[in-house]
Amino acid sequence: MCRPPLVHQVLIRARASSEFFLRLLIHRWGLVRLRARAKNELQHLAMNKGVQKKAKLWTVAGQKLLRELPLQYWAGQRRENLLRLMAIFDQQITVLDQAVEKAAQESERARLLMTQPGVGPITSLAFVLTIGDVTRFPRGKKVASYLGLIPRENTTGGRQRLGAISKQGNRFLRMLLVEAAHSVIRCDPGFRKQYLHRCHKKPKNVAKVAVARKLAIRLYWMLRTNTAYPEIVRMESSPRVALVGAS
Repeated sequence: MCRPPLVHQVLIRARASSEFFLRLLIHRWGLVRLRARAKNELQHLAMNKGVQKKAKLWTVAGQKLLRELPLQYWAGQRRENLLRLMAIFDQQITVLDQAVEKAAQESERARLLMTQPGVGPITSLAFVLTIGDVTRFPRGKKVASYLGLIPRENTTGGRQRLGAISKQGNRFLRMLLVEAAHSVIRCDPGFRKQYLHRCHKKPKNVAKVAVARKLAIRLYWMLRTNTAYPEIVRMESSPRVALVGAS
């Protein structure tokens, strides 16, 4: 089917814009990982001097303590280099965060996903751009499979057992959803209840991945039905609406 020239140009621009912001998100993710490596190196330097502050090492008091640690010359040089790198990463990530937040606020679908407690501009925009047209997935389980969040199935002696997740598919969005699971567990009572229940039988990391999987399915249905939180929760629990069964 031939499209009118104007419609064709609009589609090309839309795809180019989506590709640009997706690359921006991936670039930001790379910088965050580099910053995390620098932080780990600094934590290691502090621990060698008997200082174990964990997250408190990045407070004002923690940074002051880190800078005042007595180190040998080359260890001190390493500390200064890592601190400078962290400052550069912080500055660059802040600029990218502002660009992502602006893009997410301008996207109707990203704003819809941000009604889910614990889901911010980065996860919502990445989900919208990565998934694209949600109608290409007939069920929520297909989205989870696309993201590599479905456990492998092993059948032995007629018994079916679920193994680790496949980790196939889109690694970037999968990692974002697992990270978002932290915030969702804190902010959403329903997810927190399910997480704590799973923790009685499974390791915490396994329970967290299960939250990420359910979150991916919920975000899919929010887009598919154009339904915001908390209405989507009522739809999930309603026997008249086949969301959970269709996932």
